[in-house]
Amino acid sequence: METDTRKRDILFLSDTQAPMWVERLVLRTHQNKKATQVIFNEILRIQPAVLYWLGDIVSLGYRNNKWRIIDQFLLKCTEVRTAVYAIMGNHDVMGRPRKGAQNFQQRFPDHIHTGYVKVTDAIAVVMLNSNFGILSAADLVTQQTWYQQTLEELDNDPSIKVVIVTCHHAPYSNSKLVGSSKLVQQRFVPPYLQSQKAKLFITGHSHAFERYEFDGKTFLVIGGGGGLRQPLNTSSSRLPDIAADYKPLFHYLAVQREGDGLSLTSYCLNKDLSGFSEGYHFEIPAETPSVSS
Repeated sequence: METDTRKRDILFLSDTQAPMWVERLVLRTHQNKKATQVIFNEILRIQPAVLYWLGDIVSLGYRNNKWRIIDQFLLKCTEVRTAVYAIMGNHDVMGRPRKGAQNFQQRFPDHIHTGYVKVTDAIAVVMLNSNFGILSAADLVTQQTWYQQTLEELDNDPSIKVVIVTCHHAPYSNSKLVGSSKLVQQRFVPPYLQSQKAKLFITGHSHAFERYEFDGKTFLVIGGGGGLRQPLNTSSSRLPDIAADYKPLFHYLAVQREGDGLSLTSYCLNKDLSGFSEGYHFEIPAETPSVSS
């Protein structure tokens, strides 16, 4: 019964890359590769209609051998009819960007390197490339124009109830290693705030679960797919993380549409890797109340 209910879920996952040796010099490992495999197995058990993967799929995208486990998982997703859509993270194009992007495109043929949109259960998920350094000047103009026009079109499309915006780099994060992306704040956040139907902005990059509310809109960081845990700023200068008490090592996000609103649950992997628990749940109502300044 539970699995049948969970099939309504739209799953989001990020940062499944295996730890690199240089990362192990400064960060502790916690059976990271095994944890990622357990997450994969859980997704295959649930058999959701769709999985959205928000970058850093592998540690080095240009190396073919890094994709073996991913290829096995994608094949099994096809067998259980779970569609998988992804965007590139920094690790996917690290070292040799062109080769990394080529390997990525082979696995995710629907991917468009500036951005694209997919619709599931009247939820439009806008997927943007925040690796700005590998985009040409023309690409950046194309991306920004497309993004703003797409949000306007979705707002005016009666068949779309909710819009979710995604990219890899977090506009807001307390991670001491990667922090907040100023470029994402400048380029992607303002159109999101202006959109009537866009109610959720999901990213990875920071290996933590973080939740922020700015200008009446929700921002989530869900970088718990298997990367090494990153230390978070806990000083007085930290950003106001609403989920400050929820910091699991490994996790994924399940989203269901409730009318014109969203119901969100973060499932966290038990410390002994034996299974998952419902770690954090909240809802975004159909009518987001205006926040007085």
